[in-house]
Amino acid sequence: MKNKFTILGCGSSLGSPWITNYNGKLRKSSKNLRTRCCAHIQKGNLSVLIDTSPDIKSQFLKNKIKNLDSIIYTHEHADQTAGIFEMRPFFWKNKTKIPIYGSRRTIKALKKTYRFCFQEEQGYKPIMKANIINKKFSIRKNNNVLSIKAFDVTHGLIKSTGYVIDKIGYISDCNKVPKQKLKYLKSLNYLILDCLKIDKHPSHFNFDEAINLINLVKPKKAILTNLHTDLDYFKLKKILPKNIIPAYDGLNFNY
Repeated sequence: MKNKFTILGCGSSLGSPWITNYNGKLRKSSKNLRTRCCAHIQKGNLSVLIDTSPDIKSQFLKNKIKNLDSIIYTHEHADQTAGIFEMRPFFWKNKTKIPIYGSRRTIKALKKTYRFCFQEEQGYKPIMKANIINKKFSIRKNNNVLSIKAFDVTHGLIKSTGYVIDKIGYISDCNKVPKQKLKYLKSLNYLILDCLKIDKHPSHFNFDEAINLINLVKPKKAILTNLHTDLDYFKLKKILPKNIIPAYDGLNFNY
């Protein structure tokens, strides 16, 4: 089985179109139908999810993902976590608690907001086991191992977690990477990076900021994610160099 990375969702916090059917400046196309940000890694028989978006059920079904071993969280915001209760069938299927990983802040927030996932309540068994991450950790299943580097990045008023997994960088929510953390982003094969809007934003990279960071760290290939309704897939394709592409839901690559 090939190792595969899939962008399950690449939309901003409301996706596109919004619930009001607002589409902004986006052309009508499947490439602009965006669910909320999250990603999936398949390494042999090891299945690992990054974040549990509100759209996670449809994302799993669309991408034919049938098993799950662990979840990695970037931060506690609802657009990254609200699908957490959808994970219950994997607890029933595998007959073991699902290990989740995140920063101390993220784990604390998850335990507070989704308490029923972590401790027995009203006769319902807890379905998850929380792990606070260090700078480096690994997730293993049989002979398949994901080696992961985790580091804090700035996401407005909070810290989000950036990850480097097998030479793939994933930073979905960020408006600044501290200088001392840039070393983690050197020599990457892929960098999936927040690129919310054309205009500046207080908690996300805008287009120019994302491109500047990509040009600084020089990954072999970069993919722009967390795309708002002013960033049309086809317009981005026309102006971006060949080594940078806009994400779309279901975009995947083998590594």
